[in-house]
Amino acid sequence: MNGITHEEGASRPLLQVLSDSVNRLSERLLFFLMLLMIGVTTAQVVFRFFFEALTWSEELSCFLLVLASLLGAAVAFKRGSHIAVTFVTQKLPPSLRKGMAILVNLLGILFFAIVAYYGALLMKTESSQTTPAMMISMSWIYAMYPALGAVIILHLAAGMGEILRGGRS
Repeated sequence: MNGITHEEGASRPLLQVLSDSVNRLSERLLFFLMLLMIGVTTAQVVFRFFFEALTWSEELSCFLLVLASLLGAAVAFKRGSHIAVTFVTQKLPPSLRKGMAILVNLLGILFFAIVAYYGALLMKTESSQTTPAMMISMSWIYAMYPALGAVIILHLAAGMGEILRGGRS
């Protein structure tokens, strides 16, 4: 069997199950990142006003914002909630609409493969650099690009599989 059977007895492709599982984890992590960002920013304001400024808080807030933005983009790709211009494709016949949806997914996969590749390259070339305030390797910062590029590729591939099965276009 090429899929996973759930309660109703219907089989779901493994790629779709994996995409759904990764998305559930991503949504929880996104919630945690937002709470952490709020906490760090609040601490930053309190410490600057009442005590000595936290030298690392602004840097951490910035990295958390970038990570949360990329993770939010991955969740949006999974939900299909990115902005789209659909008035042209809605006027196409169903077969061309399906072809256009596949093309868009393939272009997305290509784009995020490039993001992941260059993110991995940055991890390697900048590994000797450290962040100014927290003094951690930039490899850890740049790791978000290949990791989240791979997550978005997973969601796009699962979405394309659904299109090919006739589920959406």
